[in-house]
Amino acid sequence: MLNFSTQIRTRYAETDRMNVVYHSHYFVWFETARIQLLDHLGLPYRDLEAQGLFIPVLEAQASYKSPAHFDDRLTIDLQLAKPPRARFRFDYTVRRESTVLTTGYTVHAFMDASGKALRPPDTFLQRLKDVSAAQTTQAANPQSQCER
Repeated sequence: MLNFSTQIRTRYAETDRMNVVYHSHYFVWFETARIQLLDHLGLPYRDLEAQGLFIPVLEAQASYKSPAHFDDRLTIDLQLAKPPRARFRFDYTVRRESTVLTTGYTVHAFMDASGKALRPPDTFLQRLKDVSAAQTTQAANPQSQCER
């Protein structure tokens, strides 16, 4: 349904003594991709919070395939495969060029400040639909993408 990618550069502080990125940092990178996706949708998380909406992580998982190291340039690919309902899942792939380093997912729900579950707001659903439709159009007509 929706694909989004962002790039990061690993910092020295994210590595351990063996020059390998510590495992918990991948979850921070997953969050970075989610926050940047919301910005891309025109729905900054700060604005959602100001409206009393929160998107907590209900479940998180990562599978480590190959290590990242200091000063690597990485891409975090995020995918929302199914339309959001009460709960929704983002899938992630962290890669260095074509090498997959980590895959994972997070499960979320919209909640109010008291922790009551809410349906995803209509603006969120509409923005997802609009961006997804634009991606589908670009994929079906790659020549128009080059002409822009």
